[in-house]
Amino acid sequence: MTAAVALIQMHCEKGAIDDNLAAIRGHYLAAAERGVAIALFPEMSLTGYVVPDRCPGAVLSLDGPEMAALVSLTHGHSTALVAGVIEANSTGRPDITQIVAAHGALQGAYRKISIEEEEADRFSPGWEYPLFTHRGLTFGVAICADIGHREVFAAYARQGATAVLVAAAPGLYGEQATRNWQSGFNWWREECRQGPGAYAAELGLPIAIATQAGRTVDEDFPGGGYLFGPDGRCLAETLDWREGVLDVRLPRCRYTPLCHTARRLTQQRVIDNE
Repeated sequence: MTAAVALIQMHCEKGAIDDNLAAIRGHYLAAAERGVAIALFPEMSLTGYVVPDRCPGAVLSLDGPEMAALVSLTHGHSTALVAGVIEANSTGRPDITQIVAAHGALQGAYRKISIEEEEADRFSPGWEYPLFTHRGLTFGVAICADIGHREVFAAYARQGATAVLVAAAPGLYGEQATRNWQSGFNWWREECRQGPGAYAAELGLPIAIATQAGRTVDEDFPGGGYLFGPDGRCLAETLDWREGVLDVRLPRCRYTPLCHTARRLTQQRVIDNE
């Protein structure tokens, strides 16, 4: 077994940056107290899943005060933080970004590559597959719709990742007043099994997922934390759609040729030397 990761199923109200930061702080400090290596938060966990034009105050700069407050949580702790924001983009539409912070510093960011049709007029796609290393775990990051694109996970495997951490916020269709939470939870669970579960088996590396949970002002999210082992089996999962935390210990990567050939680590951000 390798590093322990806290998969945090969190309610992230839209545009409520102060409230979301307070919730992230509580979850992160509790995870650090438990000694886990990484605390994984959902997609857009700080900003909530807003439409940028309707909530411009939730479009943040990585060097802004909101990000400084988020990153500073990791000062004095050995637990890395992986959290989601909407990032301002000076060349076009904002990015859907997952930052990695540790030891009081921003270590880097992954920008969501798989921008689907319903997001195309709101967000820009990313293009890089950065690797991060923390407490012996070399990992890539993926975001939500990436789970439908095998190449995202294969790209990390080719570079030598030993795990992929997925942050998600799949909004549920249908009226909130008649929401069937179980069916929404079951749908997302099956999506994760068919995508990341299959990729984990094919590529021989563990994949962990943390998802937004609960009701926001105008949208519901299904929750769900999952760990798929390098043989594709679901090794751990949350019981239902409610908020909560699932601590998992990632199994070692099964080093298939795809997983260990040509370890191109030129983009790797080394967080520590442990």
